[in-house]
Amino acid sequence: MFHAPIVPRVRKRSRPADAGAPGREGVKFEDVRLYLVERKMGRSRRSFLTQLARSKGFIVEDVLSDEVTHVVAENSQASSLWKWLTECAPKSLPNMHVLDISWFTDSMREGRPVAVETRHHIQDTLPTSPKGSTPTPAATVSQYACQRRTTTENNNKVFTDAFEVLAESYEFNEIEGPCLAFRRAASVLKSLPWAVKCLGATQDLPCLGEHSKAVIEEILQCGRSFDVEKILSDERYQTLKLFTSVFGVGPKTAEKWYRRGLRSFSDILADPSIHLNRMQQSGFLHYGDISRAVSKAEARALRNIIDEAVHVITPDGILALTGGFRREKEFGHDVDFIVTTPELGKEDRLLTEIIDRLKKQGILLYCDYQTSTFDMSKLPCHRFEAMDHFAKCFLILRLEGSQVEGGLHIAEGDSRGWRAVRVDLVSPPMDRYAYALLGWSGSRQFERDLRRFARVERQMLLDNHALYDKTKKEFLAATTEKDIFAHLGLEYIEPWQRNA
Repeated sequence: MFHAPIVPRVRKRSRPADAGAPGREGVKFEDVRLYLVERKMGRSRRSFLTQLARSKGFIVEDVLSDEVTHVVAENSQASSLWKWLTECAPKSLPNMHVLDISWFTDSMREGRPVAVETRHHIQDTLPTSPKGSTPTPAATVSQYACQRRTTTENNNKVFTDAFEVLAESYEFNEIEGPCLAFRRAASVLKSLPWAVKCLGATQDLPCLGEHSKAVIEEILQCGRSFDVEKILSDERYQTLKLFTSVFGVGPKTAEKWYRRGLRSFSDILADPSIHLNRMQQSGFLHYGDISRAVSKAEARALRNIIDEAVHVITPDGILALTGGFRREKEFGHDVDFIVTTPELGKEDRLLTEIIDRLKKQGILLYCDYQTSTFDMSKLPCHRFEAMDHFAKCFLILRLEGSQVEGGLHIAEGDSRGWRAVRVDLVSPPMDRYAYALLGWSGSRQFERDLRRFARVERQMLLDNHALYDKTKKEFLAATTEKDIFAHLGLEYIEPWQRNA
């Protein structure tokens, strides 16, 4: 609630110019009358801004009257501001511009009242989606990504890109709290069907801390984040980013190489004391290909190859495309599949036979096979592990251009007619299929929040293997992803709406 000073409403009359206001000869913009809302702005700042505006020829009213044309507020919650304005009940309210401070600063910079744009308005209801969907009040946005519908359409990319850089920087420095905070903030903004145009619009959004809001405000006012620019120009960040882009190189290895004074791939490859493992050797060998995004058409071509292999081995085999392509992304860094068979116990052998077939076809460039260590008797696991215990293999496959509708997504001038692509296969038992499918479909933040929701809100433990009800002390069976959502009391979210 705004606590404005109680001032008698009187009919406007001529008044002498005081020391802070320009005389009639100093007024340049007769048709524009400003009122600055003191709450959140503060008395001293309001006084300073009032003098600034009057010095530039603007009329600034001390009282909210029917003659005010532009109401300017700073850091105000939209709902509270509009409630207060309605209670003041100026008759001309429907015709007033109710604006964020950004309009004021733009006008002061130009020395004249700038045109009012959509980004300047403080909305009485938050903006609707570009597609015309129902308005989404900030207060109804859940703190859990598994209760938000997030498509590939990101209306706040300028902010989420900045948050991702900050999160990655904290990750490189092994500072988990701020890293997770920025990823949660990015996830919330990605889910919004409207673009954030002023800081006030974020007032009731969850998971946006002071640091996140400061970054948003800086981008709104300056068009960029100076913290992000500093990180992007930092040598250590650039080097770790480069090294971790290699298949098989994690942050710890990248940090070790950086501390040894290595700064480039040529530095690493020329150092006789560096002993690369098989995965890293393949990562460097095929770097040009596997560092390049994989297209949806290439993912479909690879699905056809794996599907043919599965059904030659077992006619009733099951293949599911997972990861980002299941979420309808146009590009990804690799292609993930779940393969299994209805007959329990045969799923582990299925992977080795697929690998043998790919070898015979001459398209297997690299293979790291990991046998199953899944043991139901060791569940539930109270600590989530990054990798599940199902049989899996990490592959690099040779994909021919003739197999891809529309051609390969390759560098200009590449005339080989093929490219190397990263492919992951995981093979759970059929009774674990729904959990594996959900876990491998992502996104990472969606899965993280799904597990957190289960634990905090439902007293359940969820991972890629099972769902355990701690209250009933029993495992809950599921044959589909919808069964799992139902167990958790959640509305089902389609894969294409999980891009959190």
